[in-house]
Amino acid sequence: MEPDDVSTKQRRIAELARIHPEVSFTSLAYHIDLRWLHEAYQLTRKDGAVGVDGQSAEEYAKDLGANLRNLLEQAKAGTYFAPPVRRAYIPKGTGTETRPIGIPSFEDKVLQRAVTMILEPLYETEFLDCSYGFRPGKSTFQALDALWKGLMEMGGGWIIDLDIRKFFDTLDHSHLREILKSRVCDGVLLRLIGKWLNAGVLEEGEVSYPERGTPQGGVVSPMLSNIYLHTVLDKWFAQEVRPRLKGQAFEIRFADDAVLVFAQKEDAERVMAVLSKRFEKYGLTINPEKTRMVQFSRPLKGESETKEPPRSDKFNFLGFTHYWGRSRKGAWVVMRKTEASRFTRALKKVMDWCKRHRHQPLEEQQRALAAKLRGHYSYYGITGNGRCLQNFRYQVNRIWHKWLSRRSRGQPMTWERFNALLSRYPLPPARVVHSCYTANL
Repeated sequence: MEPDDVSTKQRRIAELARIHPEVSFTSLAYHIDLRWLHEAYQLTRKDGAVGVDGQSAEEYAKDLGANLRNLLEQAKAGTYFAPPVRRAYIPKGTGTETRPIGIPSFEDKVLQRAVTMILEPLYETEFLDCSYGFRPGKSTFQALDALWKGLMEMGGGWIIDLDIRKFFDTLDHSHLREILKSRVCDGVLLRLIGKWLNAGVLEEGEVSYPERGTPQGGVVSPMLSNIYLHTVLDKWFAQEVRPRLKGQAFEIRFADDAVLVFAQKEDAERVMAVLSKRFEKYGLTINPEKTRMVQFSRPLKGESETKEPPRSDKFNFLGFTHYWGRSRKGAWVVMRKTEASRFTRALKKVMDWCKRHRHQPLEEQQRALAAKLRGHYSYYGITGNGRCLQNFRYQVNRIWHKWLSRRSRGQPMTWERFNALLSRYPLPPARVVHSCYTANL
């Protein structure tokens, strides 16, 4: 087979999806062959945590050809068994709260990737431009830039900061199956997806079988969540809600994080009143404590001399706090800064790392801390966030100094000595990586 067979098949699927927007496709799984599975294997992360079988990517690759042939045969024959996912927990916010994730086995990740590679071209023709999460050619920063541009053009307005309570844990299987069947009637694919939805969860040696939800951490989960919320929110807002509004409105969604922006308060109130019923119809719950309506209007010209805009609130989206501030020329613009909880969480990770590794050679510590800073800048380095970036670097310096001073029971390291150390082992300066003025919106 030619190397470009997979991409050619994906283009064909996308073309058929565009030509037949109302058709439910019955023959899709036949695209999955050894070449397809090998491409899925190449796209699967090799450094991830192992699943319940303990098999690593390196071990799977020792007999890759035979493993993929066996996987293909089981998937097509319907004999594939989806192993339980291993439950793990990752920190959420700055407190003790954690978020559960599910870790599939490596082979399961490969097969999930193969199915995702079919669903992706099929649904990319259907997904709307307001959706940015886990889509090819879409990114967090495109979502932030689109939100910034929309708010600037509209002059702000009223915002519904939407929070879905435990979305990945409460996604309704029966509704998802009905939504999928409107475009996918291939028995092999539906059977595989059903097996992943019903796969157990291994935690503390016991396997449970949740009746709802799809584990965060699964390769196919982001695609299924986008398909679900495309119907529940995106298409509903674009086709049923927006035509009935009096003023302008738009939506920006990244996975299960979404904001709805309205030019008029009355429109925002009407949508806010029906949101809960809309989500309850599909088995989801709006978090009443976190979902709120925010006035985010651009301050009036007569208010330009005040220090802070008196009529506007702030809201958080994708790790940034959005607020009105003045540009260097004195105009009101939408500003973004690192969300306080994210800032604190990042510093805590640096604190924990410095505490554990304070006895390592200084060169190794400097290399690791420089990588952490560059990683922080690569996400939070956006236009207008320079002060937070500089503060983060300053705090990292303080943390490093603190734990270097505790390397021994002798005299603590003076700041003079630490500054001399920084001249030899410098940390990268704060820098803006993503500019809203050069972004291709």
